[in-house]
Amino acid sequence: MRAMDILKGSKLHTRTMMVSTYHCDGGKMMVVGTLKDERFQEFHALAGEVLPGGIIHHLTIQLLMNATSLLIEDVAVAMKTVPEEACRETCHCLDALKGLAITKGFTVKAKKLAGGKQGCTHLMELLLVMAPAAFQGRITYRGRTPFNLDAQRIRGVITALADTCHAWREDGPIIKRINAFLNKRILGSAKHPWRSVR
Repeated sequence: MRAMDILKGSKLHTRTMMVSTYHCDGGKMMVVGTLKDERFQEFHALAGEVLPGGIIHHLTIQLLMNATSLLIEDVAVAMKTVPEEACRETCHCLDALKGLAITKGFTVKAKKLAGGKQGCTHLMELLLVMAPAAFQGRITYRGRTPFNLDAQRIRGVITALADTCHAWREDGPIIKRINAFLNKRILGSAKHPWRSVR
């Protein structure tokens, strides 16, 4: 029996995370993430309280970033709804990320700087969804006009993305299209695979 075939009963909880990226002047972009948790049932807490259903987390993170390097230049956090007032004491925990770029190793560095008892689990969960979304935002930011990259930089992009998923596998359709583009437009030859671009 498939999981969808046994779905029944009333809804317990919904978590919604949404990330949007905005163009800003001066080579910057703003990445805005929102996390919302809602319970649909009465809840018996560990300390004996009986809590009504409703929104328990409604958090927003804004990251002002360099659109080229993905360097975080400023951070703002809003905690519209939290389960405990003590949660608000972590409102500035992500300030430690200023000056950090979203690149390889970002997750480990972010958790070290802003995680654990000094931070907020839910802000960290939202931040770690925002990081790959920021990368997608940067691609869209740069793709508003035709790419003006030399062969070496295109090779760097392909090297970074090759075999990261099925569509970007080394012998897959995306890399084949880029190779054809390089061969036609940059190299003027069909003899050079992406690995050999200099």
